[in-house]
Amino acid sequence: MQVPEFLKAGDKVMVISPSGKIEEEIVKKGINVLSDWGLNPILGMACLSRRGRFAGDDNVRFSDLKSALLSENIKAIFCSRGGYGAVHLLEKIPDRMISSLPKWLIGYSDITLLHAAFRKAGVISLHAPMMKHLAEEKDDISSNMLRDILFGNFAGYTVGKHMLNRQGNACGALFGGNLSVLLGLRGTPYDQIKKGDILFVEDIGERPYHLERMFYNLKLGGVLKSLSGLIVGQFTDYEEDLSIGMTVYEMISGMVKDYDYPVCFNFPVGHVKNNWPMLEGMKMNLVVTERDVVLKPGK
Repeated sequence: MQVPEFLKAGDKVMVISPSGKIEEEIVKKGINVLSDWGLNPILGMACLSRRGRFAGDDNVRFSDLKSALLSENIKAIFCSRGGYGAVHLLEKIPDRMISSLPKWLIGYSDITLLHAAFRKAGVISLHAPMMKHLAEEKDDISSNMLRDILFGNFAGYTVGKHMLNRQGNACGALFGGNLSVLLGLRGTPYDQIKKGDILFVEDIGERPYHLERMFYNLKLGGVLKSLSGLIVGQFTDYEEDLSIGMTVYEMISGMVKDYDYPVCFNFPVGHVKNNWPMLEGMKMNLVVTERDVVLKPGK
Protein backbone atom coordinates (compact mmCIF):
# COMPACT_ATOMS: atom_id res chain seq x y z
CA MET A 1 0.00 0.00 0.00
CA GLN A 2 1.28 3.44 -0.95
CA VAL A 3 1.09 6.16 1.69
CA PRO A 4 0.45 9.60 0.12
CA GLU A 5 2.86 12.37 1.02
CA PHE A 6 1.91 14.20 4.18
CA LEU A 7 0.79 17.77 3.72
CA LYS A 8 2.74 20.93 4.40
CA ALA A 9 1.81 24.59 4.57
CA GLY A 10 0.90 26.03 1.19
CA ASP A 11 -0.12 22.73 -0.41
CA LYS A 12 -3.02 22.84 -2.84
CA VAL A 13 -5.99 20.64 -1.99
CA MET A 14 -9.28 20.23 -3.86
CA VAL A 15 -12.82 20.06 -2.51
CA ILE A 16 -15.15 17.95 -4.65
CA SER A 17 -18.68 16.52 -4.42
CA PRO A 18 -18.66 12.98 -5.81
CA SER A 19 -22.04 12.08 -4.29
CA GLY A 20 -24.80 14.33 -2.99
CA LYS A 21 -25.38 18.05 -3.48
CA ILE A 22 -24.29 20.45 -0.76
CA GLU A 23 -25.07 23.99 0.33
CA GLU A 24 -22.56 26.63 -0.76
CA GLU A 25 -22.32 28.20 2.70
CA ILE A 26 -21.17 24.92 4.25
CA VAL A 27 -18.43 24.55 1.65
CA LYS A 28 -17.28 28.15 2.12
CA LYS A 29 -16.96 27.69 5.88
CA GLY A 30 -15.12 24.39 5.43
CA ILE A 31 -12.71 25.96 2.97
CA ASN A 32 -11.97 28.71 5.48
CA VAL A 33 -10.93 26.03 7.98
CA LEU A 34 -8.59 24.44 5.44
CA SER A 35 -7.09 27.86 4.80
CA ASP A 36 -6.60 28.32 8.55
CA TRP A 37 -4.63 25.05 8.49
CA GLY A 38 -2.21 26.71 6.08
CA LEU A 39 -3.51 24.89 3.00
CA ASN A 40 -4.49 26.34 -0.36
CA PRO A 41 -7.98 24.93 -1.04
CA ILE A 42 -9.41 24.88 -4.56
CA LEU A 43 -13.07 24.32 -5.30
CA GLY A 44 -13.87 21.68 -7.88
CA MET A 45 -15.67 23.05 -10.93
CA ALA A 46 -18.76 20.94 -10.19
CA CYS A 47 -18.56 20.94 -6.39
CA LEU A 48 -21.68 23.08 -6.01
CA SER A 49 -23.58 21.66 -8.98
CA ARG A 50 -27.05 20.20 -8.57
CA ARG A 51 -29.04 17.58 -10.41
CA GLY A 52 -31.79 16.00 -8.34
CA ARG A 53 -30.15 14.64 -5.20
CA PHE A 54 -26.70 14.65 -6.80
CA ALA A 55 -23.97 17.26 -7.15
CA GLY A 56 -24.42 17.37 -10.92
CA ASP A 57 -24.61 14.47 -13.35
CA ASP A 58 -22.16 11.57 -13.35
CA ASN A 59 -19.86 13.16 -15.92
CA VAL A 60 -19.33 16.44 -14.10
CA ARG A 61 -18.80 14.73 -10.76
CA PHE A 62 -16.30 12.35 -12.33
CA SER A 63 -14.55 15.22 -14.10
CA ASP A 64 -13.73 16.85 -10.76
CA LEU A 65 -12.49 13.58 -9.28
CA LYS A 66 -10.35 12.83 -12.34
CA SER A 67 -8.91 16.33 -12.35
CA ALA A 68 -7.97 16.08 -8.68
CA LEU A 69 -6.43 12.61 -9.07
CA LEU A 70 -4.32 13.47 -12.10
CA SER A 71 -3.11 16.93 -11.05
CA GLU A 72 0.48 16.97 -9.80
CA ASN A 73 -0.31 20.14 -7.83
CA ILE A 74 -3.22 18.72 -5.81
CA LYS A 75 -1.99 16.92 -2.68
CA ALA A 76 -5.32 15.93 -1.08
CA ILE A 77 -8.96 15.51 -2.08
CA PHE A 78 -11.60 16.58 0.43
CA CYS A 79 -15.07 15.23 -0.28
CA SER A 80 -17.73 17.79 0.61
CA ARG A 81 -20.31 15.22 1.77
CA GLY A 82 -21.61 11.69 1.29
CA GLY A 83 -25.24 10.92 0.55
CA TYR A 84 -25.50 8.74 -2.52
CA GLY A 85 -23.88 8.71 -5.96
CA ALA A 86 -20.22 7.69 -5.74
CA VAL A 87 -21.13 4.22 -7.01
CA HIS A 88 -21.86 5.79 -10.42
CA LEU A 89 -18.19 6.72 -10.72
CA LEU A 90 -16.44 3.47 -9.80
CA GLU A 91 -16.25 1.92 -13.26
CA LYS A 92 -14.79 5.15 -14.62
CA ILE A 93 -11.76 5.05 -12.30
CA PRO A 94 -8.93 2.73 -13.39
CA ASP A 95 -6.49 1.75 -10.66
CA ARG A 96 -3.70 3.64 -12.41
CA MET A 97 -5.62 6.91 -12.11
CA ILE A 98 -5.42 6.56 -8.33
CA SER A 99 -1.97 5.02 -7.93
CA SER A 100 0.07 7.08 -10.40
CA LEU A 101 0.03 10.19 -8.20
CA PRO A 102 -1.00 8.96 -4.72
CA LYS A 103 -2.78 11.61 -2.67
CA TRP A 104 -5.05 11.71 0.34
CA LEU A 105 -8.77 11.10 -0.12
CA ILE A 106 -10.84 12.34 2.85
CA GLY A 107 -14.48 11.45 3.52
CA TYR A 108 -16.85 8.85 4.95
CA SER A 109 -20.40 7.50 4.58
CA ASP A 110 -21.02 7.09 0.81
CA ILE A 111 -17.31 7.86 0.29
CA THR A 112 -16.68 4.33 1.63
CA LEU A 113 -17.06 3.36 -2.05
CA LEU A 114 -14.08 5.48 -3.04
CA HIS A 115 -12.02 4.13 -0.14
CA ALA A 116 -12.67 0.67 -1.59
CA ALA A 117 -11.44 1.89 -4.98
CA PHE A 118 -8.33 3.35 -3.36
CA ARG A 119 -7.58 0.08 -1.57
CA LYS A 120 -8.07 -1.83 -4.81
CA ALA A 121 -5.51 0.52 -6.38
CA GLY A 122 -3.11 0.10 -3.44
CA VAL A 123 -3.32 3.61 -1.93
CA ILE A 124 -4.09 4.43 1.72
CA SER A 125 -6.94 6.90 2.32
CA LEU A 126 -8.71 8.61 5.22
CA HIS A 127 -12.19 7.77 6.50
CA ALA A 128 -12.75 11.11 8.20
CA PRO A 129 -15.00 14.17 8.70
CA MET A 130 -16.07 16.25 5.71
CA MET A 131 -17.06 19.87 5.01
CA LYS A 132 -20.14 20.10 7.25
CA HIS A 133 -18.16 18.89 10.24
CA LEU A 134 -15.28 21.26 9.54
CA ALA A 135 -17.73 24.13 9.05
CA GLU A 136 -19.47 23.50 12.37
CA GLU A 137 -16.75 21.95 14.56
CA LYS A 138 -13.47 23.39 13.30
CA ASP A 139 -11.67 23.08 16.64
CA ASP A 140 -13.05 19.81 18.01
CA ILE A 141 -11.05 16.64 18.57
CA SER A 142 -12.08 14.98 15.29
CA SER A 143 -11.11 18.01 13.18
CA ASN A 144 -7.82 18.39 15.01
CA MET A 145 -7.03 14.70 14.61
CA LEU A 146 -7.69 14.96 10.88
CA ARG A 147 -5.37 17.93 10.55
CA ASP A 148 -2.64 16.24 12.59
CA ILE A 149 -2.77 13.02 10.56
CA LEU A 150 -2.64 14.89 7.24
CA PHE A 151 0.43 16.77 8.43
CA GLY A 152 2.15 13.56 9.55
CA ASN A 153 1.41 13.48 13.27
CA PHE A 154 -0.37 10.29 14.33
CA ALA A 155 0.56 8.15 17.31
CA GLY A 156 -2.72 6.21 17.62
CA TYR A 157 -5.87 6.21 19.73
CA THR A 158 -6.89 5.05 23.19
CA VAL A 159 -10.58 4.65 24.08
CA GLY A 160 -12.43 3.42 27.13
CA LYS A 161 -13.66 -0.09 27.78
CA HIS A 162 -17.10 -1.47 26.92
CA MET A 163 -18.87 -4.33 28.65
CA LEU A 164 -19.10 -6.35 25.40
CA ASN A 165 -15.46 -5.92 24.40
CA ARG A 166 -13.46 -9.09 23.84
CA GLN A 167 -9.84 -8.88 24.90
CA GLY A 168 -6.90 -9.73 22.69
CA ASN A 169 -4.22 -8.43 20.33
CA ALA A 170 -4.48 -8.10 16.56
CA CYS A 171 -2.27 -6.86 13.76
CA GLY A 172 -3.67 -6.32 10.30
CA ALA A 173 -4.71 -3.80 7.70
CA LEU A 174 -7.44 -1.46 8.89
CA PHE A 175 -10.39 -1.26 6.52
CA GLY A 176 -14.10 -0.55 6.67
CA GLY A 177 -16.67 2.20 6.84
CA ASN A 178 -20.40 2.35 6.31
CA LEU A 179 -21.78 -1.18 6.65
CA SER A 180 -24.61 -0.92 4.12
CA VAL A 181 -22.25 0.60 1.54
CA LEU A 182 -19.72 -2.19 2.11
CA LEU A 183 -22.45 -4.80 1.69
CA GLY A 184 -23.42 -3.21 -1.62
CA LEU A 185 -19.94 -4.06 -2.91
CA ARG A 186 -20.05 -7.76 -2.01
CA GLY A 187 -19.29 -9.95 -5.03
CA THR A 188 -17.68 -7.10 -7.00
CA PRO A 189 -14.01 -6.21 -7.61
CA TYR A 190 -14.49 -3.47 -5.02
CA ASP A 191 -15.28 -5.94 -2.26
CA GLN A 192 -12.03 -5.18 -0.48
CA ILE A 193 -12.50 -6.74 2.97
CA LYS A 194 -9.55 -9.14 3.06
CA LYS A 195 -8.36 -12.03 5.18
CA GLY A 196 -6.52 -10.79 8.24
CA ASP A 197 -8.10 -7.32 8.21
CA ILE A 198 -9.10 -5.31 11.23
CA LEU A 199 -12.59 -4.39 10.06
CA PHE A 200 -14.42 -1.31 11.35
CA VAL A 201 -18.12 -0.67 10.72
CA GLU A 202 -20.75 2.00 11.38
CA ASP A 203 -24.14 2.93 9.95
CA ILE A 204 -27.03 5.35 10.13
CA GLY A 205 -30.80 4.96 9.83
CA GLU A 206 -30.83 1.15 9.43
CA ARG A 207 -33.35 -0.98 11.31
CA PRO A 208 -31.71 -3.52 13.65
CA TYR A 209 -33.01 -6.48 11.66
CA HIS A 210 -31.49 -4.93 8.51
CA LEU A 211 -28.16 -4.77 10.31
CA GLU A 212 -28.53 -8.36 11.44
CA ARG A 213 -29.19 -9.41 7.84
CA MET A 214 -25.98 -7.66 6.77
CA PHE A 215 -23.96 -9.35 9.47
CA TYR A 216 -25.38 -12.72 8.44
CA ASN A 217 -24.10 -12.01 4.94
CA LEU A 218 -20.62 -11.42 6.34
CA LYS A 219 -20.86 -14.49 8.56
CA LEU A 220 -22.22 -16.90 5.95
CA GLY A 221 -19.77 -15.56 3.39
CA GLY A 222 -16.82 -16.37 5.63
CA VAL A 223 -15.80 -12.75 6.11
CA LEU A 224 -16.24 -12.57 9.88
CA LYS A 225 -14.27 -15.77 10.35
CA SER A 226 -11.33 -14.41 8.34
CA LEU A 227 -10.78 -11.19 10.29
CA SER A 228 -7.98 -10.51 12.76
CA GLY A 229 -10.03 -7.94 14.69
CA LEU A 230 -13.33 -6.07 14.67
CA ILE A 231 -14.04 -2.44 15.63
CA VAL A 232 -17.73 -1.65 16.07
CA GLY A 233 -18.44 2.04 15.68
CA GLN A 234 -21.62 4.09 16.04
CA PHE A 235 -25.02 2.95 14.77
CA THR A 236 -27.28 6.00 14.84
CA ASP A 237 -30.69 7.42 13.91
CA TYR A 238 -32.72 4.26 14.31
CA GLU A 239 -35.41 3.10 16.70
CA GLU A 240 -34.29 0.27 18.95
CA ASP A 241 -36.18 -2.76 17.69
CA LEU A 242 -36.15 -5.63 20.14
CA SER A 243 -37.94 -7.90 17.69
CA ILE A 244 -34.53 -9.51 17.15
CA GLY A 245 -34.42 -10.06 20.91
CA MET A 246 -31.35 -7.98 21.65
CA THR A 247 -29.62 -4.63 21.09
CA VAL A 248 -27.54 -4.02 17.97
CA TYR A 249 -24.29 -4.38 19.91
CA GLU A 250 -25.53 -7.60 21.52
CA MET A 251 -26.45 -8.94 18.09
CA ILE A 252 -22.98 -8.19 16.71
CA SER A 253 -21.34 -9.72 19.78
CA GLY A 254 -23.31 -12.90 19.19
CA MET A 255 -22.34 -12.99 15.52
CA VAL A 256 -18.64 -13.15 16.36
CA LYS A 257 -18.78 -15.25 19.54
CA ASP A 258 -17.25 -18.30 17.83
CA TYR A 259 -14.09 -16.45 16.81
CA ASP A 260 -11.14 -15.60 19.00
CA TYR A 261 -9.99 -12.20 17.74
CA PRO A 262 -10.33 -8.96 19.74
CA VAL A 263 -13.56 -7.00 19.38
CA CYS A 264 -14.07 -3.37 20.39
CA PHE A 265 -17.49 -1.76 20.79
CA ASN A 266 -18.55 1.90 20.90
CA PHE A 267 -15.51 3.19 19.01
CA PRO A 268 -15.83 6.89 18.07
CA VAL A 269 -16.37 6.52 14.33
CA GLY A 270 -19.55 7.08 12.33
CA HIS A 271 -22.27 9.64 11.69
CA VAL A 272 -21.57 11.44 14.94
CA LYS A 273 -19.67 14.51 16.09
CA ASN A 274 -16.98 12.33 17.66
CA ASN A 275 -15.90 10.77 14.36
CA TRP A 276 -12.22 9.91 14.58
CA PRO A 277 -10.22 9.55 11.34
CA MET A 278 -9.36 5.98 10.31
CA LEU A 279 -6.46 5.15 7.99
CA GLU A 280 -7.96 2.84 5.37
CA GLY A 281 -5.50 0.15 4.32
CA MET A 282 -2.86 1.03 6.91
CA LYS A 283 -1.32 -1.79 8.94
CA MET A 284 -2.44 -1.30 12.55
CA ASN A 285 -2.27 -2.94 15.96
CA LEU A 286 -5.49 -3.36 17.95
CA VAL A 287 -5.08 -4.14 21.65
CA VAL A 288 -8.20 -4.70 23.74
CA THR A 289 -7.63 -5.08 27.47
CA GLU A 290 -9.80 -5.04 30.58
CA ARG A 291 -8.97 -1.35 31.02
CA ASP A 292 -9.10 0.18 27.52
CA VAL A 293 -8.60 -0.17 23.78
CA VAL A 294 -5.51 0.96 21.88
CA LEU A 295 -5.37 1.32 18.09
CA LYS A 296 -1.99 2.39 16.76
CA PRO A 297 0.19 2.03 13.66
CA GLY A 298 1.67 -1.45 13.24
CA LYS A 299 5.00 -2.63 11.93
